[in-house]
Amino acid sequence: MKNIKITLSLLLLISISSCDEFLSEIPDNRTQINTPEKISELLVTAYPNRTYMGIAETMSDNVFDSEMQESDLDNTQSYNWEMQTQIGIDTESAFWNASYEAIAAANQALLSIEELGSPASLNPQKGEALIARAYSHFMLVSLWSNRYNPATAATDLGIPYVTKPEGALLEKYKRNTVKEVFDFIEQDITEGMKYITNDYKEVKYHFNVEAAKVFASRFYLIKGDWDKVLEVSQGLGSAPTNLRNYAAFNAAAFADRPVEFSRVGQPTNLLVAYPNSIWGRSYTNRFTLSGNRSDEILGPETNIWGKRWLIIPAGQYRGGITVLVPKFYEYFKYTNVTAGIGEPYTGTVLLSNDEFFLNRIEAHVMKNQIDEANAELEYFLATRTSGYNPATDVITEEDVVDFYPVVANEFTPFYALTPVQTSYIKAIAEARRREFIHEGLRWFDIKRFNLVVEHKTYQFGQVIRNSVLAKDDKRRALQIPLRATDNGIEKNPR
Repeated sequence: MKNIKITLSLLLLISISSCDEFLSEIPDNRTQINTPEKISELLVTAYPNRTYMGIAETMSDNVFDSEMQESDLDNTQSYNWEMQTQIGIDTESAFWNASYEAIAAANQALLSIEELGSPASLNPQKGEALIARAYSHFMLVSLWSNRYNPATAATDLGIPYVTKPEGALLEKYKRNTVKEVFDFIEQDITEGMKYITNDYKEVKYHFNVEAAKVFASRFYLIKGDWDKVLEVSQGLGSAPTNLRNYAAFNAAAFADRPVEFSRVGQPTNLLVAYPNSIWGRSYTNRFTLSGNRSDEILGPETNIWGKRWLIIPAGQYRGGITVLVPKFYEYFKYTNVTAGIGEPYTGTVLLSNDEFFLNRIEAHVMKNQIDEANAELEYFLATRTSGYNPATDVITEEDVVDFYPVVANEFTPFYALTPVQTSYIKAIAEARRREFIHEGLRWFDIKRFNLVVEHKTYQFGQVIRNSVLAKDDKRRALQIPLRATDNGIEKNPR
């Protein structure tokens, strides 16, 4: 808890600008970033102080209509793939602004390093700034642009890739193409990886060496560069011991599990953040994980060996309708204890070995290394299965093909899949879906595989609205926030 408070204090001390503005203010303290110590402090804010998880999760097929009548407007709008009109925490506008604020901090750090003569002693800060800048731009383009497709990337609208601190009160920015954005991201990753380090007092609150590799694997997976995914994951091994231990997690007291999940001491957690968020209260939303949808994702019938998963929705809320895997610890920082006023911060795991390993398995499949994929997928699923028996619970190509049959036109990434690859990709996508329930990663699989999503709205148990997000639906790219379009950013077509 002490480390959490230190980090949050730093965030508040050097917060760059208000969350309702897009690259619109030049903070006075930017001109004061003239020492290595100040650069390091500034880089604490080079990570978005808001979260995308609620936005992405609610648009995915992980949520269901609980029929509870009260609902936040942004929750309803995301469920219907409509543009959010709210600007509070956990909204599209908030994450857009927070991401560009983080980018502005990274850019100022890079400029300050340059003004100090770019000494080798500041290479670790340079590496962190470059990787952090790449990460925020990657999350923005993943949400506000069409999925990456090399056939159309040169003409698809991306997002502004900003590489310099603002030079005017209201800077005008144009949207780069998706190809340009991906090229810039790759440049920053390649350069940043040369300098990234683990030399931090609190390693997992920064882009450290392993966290940078996980991010790189995510980027190259989206880009379809399987060799690069395997290259950055070489040190992970085929049976890593640093995956999440769900048996130990489930053994903890219920109230302690959210703390345990995002604790920096957990070996799987590689990059942890405490954004200004109440996403841990997601079970209060109308459109969230319900008991019905939870069974479809986490029920034993979804286990290839027919056994119970160790990923368990441990609580039931609102009359047992909505459920929650207790992943999010909320720290409420009081600014006025008497009045009960303050700001909520929620522990979130941005990058982990669990994702790293799944990315590696997927790369094996795409390289037709099926034996390696079998061994690693079996190992991963075994660590999440209650009563796993290594003598009988094995995975073969026949098992995967039978359990995950090919459905015509279901998985349609920009690259071709053989029938066997399709079954394996579906198996891995379902493992990722289950692993990162509530965390939003399912949405990015929906986009890159062009999966169809159906959202039903109920009243008294009857369907009153059936919305379908078809393949290549324009709503897969979020609409640019109003503040940004008012400042000249081109809107997405609708």
